Amino acid sequence: MKKILVTGKNGQVGWELQRTLAPLGQVIALDVEGMDLTDPNAIRSAIREISPHIIVNPAAHTAVDKAESEPDLAMAINGIAPGVLAEEAKSLDALLIHYSTDYVFDGTKASPYTEADVPAPQSVYGRTKLAGEQAIQAVGCKHLILRTSWVYGVHGGNFVKTILRLAKERDELRIVADQYGAPTWARLLADSTAEVIQRFAEEKSGVYHLTSSGRTNWHQFAEEIVRLARQYDEALANKPLAIHPIATHEYPVPAKRPANSSLSTDKIEQTFDLELPRWEVDLAECIRQLYA
Repeated sequence: MKKILVTGKNGQVGWELQRTLAPLGQVIALDVEGMDLTDPNAIRSAIREISPHIIVNPAAHTAVDKAESEPDLAMAINGIAPGVLAEEAKSLDALLIHYSTDYVFDGTKASPYTEADVPAPQSVYGRTKLAGEQAIQAVGCKHLILRTSWVYGVHGGNFVKTILRLAKERDELRIVADQYGAPTWARLLADSTAEVIQRFAEEKSGVYHLTSSGRTNWHQFAEEIVRLARQYDEALANKPLAIHPIATHEYPVPAKRPANSSLSTDKIEQTFDLELPRWEVDLAECIRQLYA
């Protein structure tokens, strides 16, 4: 039976991966106590003890604004650790699956970004995630780097849960309407990861974009979250709530966000024969599960 090591077991994606990867082998899921990604020696010792056939790394420093004031910590987790994972994977001839981000791009392109587009990150988070990609590629182990965007889920903190909380607490919300991308359910990432593992061949190593299909902005995303939640939540059902669109400059934050972070998923769909649902479909199911 194949051993599959999953990092960040308590994160949004790590939590979902434990379910979706279970049919493929023995899943060993670790949190920071089992593998401290800021400590290369701890990473190496954990991997050598487990000796996995597949390493799946959803763990990351994902606090985008906090990363601006913690660049060394962000680089340790997002930039250096993936290279260490890659070195250990290579020595075991194991497959490394690593998740990256739309924030490796500057957001100035009018159309969706492809894997051939040159990254130009505008934040510490984006720069450190790009460093992690480059570290894996430099090692040259069998790998899949899966760039995704706007991740939300049933488990953990995320935009969907924040909007649901604020919608009940306030009478009006002000949400940025000039940043575009694809909200992506953590479960879609986990399910798709299981599929690509089963269809992987060494020549398919590389960078892929993996998001829900379709495109929206944060304001439209928030409106859809509330619309769907009104079906299940008595506190929201008939509550008057104004959701105002605002510009990025009206909501200043430490880290610069890309205005367009839409990612083309043509490559992964064609290479691995994936069908990626529209973001509205997955969001509806996630909201249903949150209220189940």
